[in-house]
Amino acid sequence: MNSIVILSNGAFPTEPYPLYLLDSAEGVVCCDGAVTKWLAHNPDARPLMIVGDMDSLPKELQDRFSGIVFHEEEQDYNDLTKAMRWVLREHPEVSEITILGATGLREDHTIGNLGLLMEYTRMFDLGDRKVTMVSDFGTAFAITNTCDLHLGEGRRISLFSADNSLRISSTGLQWPTDDVVFDAWWKATLNRTTEPIVTLRFNHPSAALVIID
Repeated sequence: MNSIVILSNGAFPTEPYPLYLLDSAEGVVCCDGAVTKWLAHNPDARPLMIVGDMDSLPKELQDRFSGIVFHEEEQDYNDLTKAMRWVLREHPEVSEITILGATGLREDHTIGNLGLLMEYTRMFDLGDRKVTMVSDFGTAFAITNTCDLHLGEGRRISLFSADNSLRISSTGLQWPTDDVVFDAWWKATLNRTTEPIVTLRFNHPSAALVIID
């Protein structure tokens, strides 16, 4: 299986692009009660696996999908991380992981899940796997070193990092990031691409979050 969608229990997507990703997925791993929302969208939905502590999955669905429920009670990690861990362990061949439903409804879950994209670059051996978080409003992904982003001209883009020693020089942005010190979340947000390819140059390997729409 080359590509897998992880469906989290935040705001269920309504826009055509994330719904296309869900409907065309080779396999869908649901975080706990997210399967309830998927069934409302597609009554014939059949997850690859349901992963989590089962605190939001109705008993009726626990019984219905009993053969594909992976129950993890530990609370050190959230259900999204448990699902990521399961996918990477059970499907090491996967090359693309798309996370849907990870934002919206609660600001704390949204911020935490977006931050996890950066943490996953340290927690897991992702190699060349493409891991993205897609919502009705944009796409987020983590980068860890100098790279070229083929985004197209006129895209909105924001950068975040928790590493205040990181410096990212850039070309192809309306407001260059060369002098940005990442000591506050807003510092490199609300930018725009001015060229088809944006080049970001890191002064040292680290984790940064890119959000585009």
